[in-house]
Amino acid sequence: MSNILLLANLNCDRVLQLDRQLATGGRHYYADNGRRLGGGGANTGLGLIYAGHKVALVSQVGNDKTADWLLAEASIQGLDCSLLQRNDLDTPELLLIMTPDGERTIIRPQRPVFTLGTAPDFSQWQALYINSSAVGCEQWAQTALKSSLVVAQLAKDSRPRPCHILISSKSDMRNHNINNNSNSNAQDHASIWQYGQQISGKQLRYFVITDGEHGAVAYSQSQAITVSAVDASVVDTTGAGDAFASGLIHGLLAQQDIADAMTTGSQWAAIAVATASSIPGVELQQYLINK
Repeated sequence: MSNILLLANLNCDRVLQLDRQLATGGRHYYADNGRRLGGGGANTGLGLIYAGHKVALVSQVGNDKTADWLLAEASIQGLDCSLLQRNDLDTPELLLIMTPDGERTIIRPQRPVFTLGTAPDFSQWQALYINSSAVGCEQWAQTALKSSLVVAQLAKDSRPRPCHILISSKSDMRNHNINNNSNSNAQDHASIWQYGQQISGKQLRYFVITDGEHGAVAYSQSQAITVSAVDASVVDTTGAGDAFASGLIHGLLAQQDIADAMTTGSQWAAIAVATASSIPGVELQQYLINK
């Protein structure tokens, strides 16, 4: 069991189920499936809790009834929310537009600026995971590198993400104008690794890029390690990337090598997409009990 600190969002997801695929200019009927706990903090953190770790969340929520509901739900699930900050704003619902094939589109307002305080003593944390745009993430990560495993998601922009393990997806990499074909040549490999080090620094060990049903690739300076995706019946793709990250972190803390840790992440992601939920459901809990 490890102590893990997450810098990630806690969201109230409102799920709207469409009758057919999204079409520009079309008309759609939807069913309102209500609200549910979500966000990278919950989606990543709960899998780690199910695996026996202690997880604390650093995030920001409002000071209204929706925020109260979020904190109650997260706490009931076992997340330590004592480090959350509260602002004086209303907490908006994020709209998750679901299509019949399980794909989702997220619509949300701009988040208020969240500024972190002084970095904590990371000697008590075995891992720090960053999936947040909070001001001060770079400083926290830089401090944590000395004593903790630091895993970070590539930001939407090219801001620094000091870490040992950097995670992104193939689609996000295209938004950064970086090519990462599965059959990439040495020049592509070098450019991907150079970009990863530009973001994360010289202490970067692996740059992991996921590609849905096509698996994931971990780039290091000398090699690219590929793992296959685990077959799944897709019900809801929400939280698949978060589930992969939590499985990867769990594997690394269990001293798995990077290939085995990515395989663990792929297994957790496959369970996530087969579950009609934002957060990991009882299916992941049952899997971990039976494992």
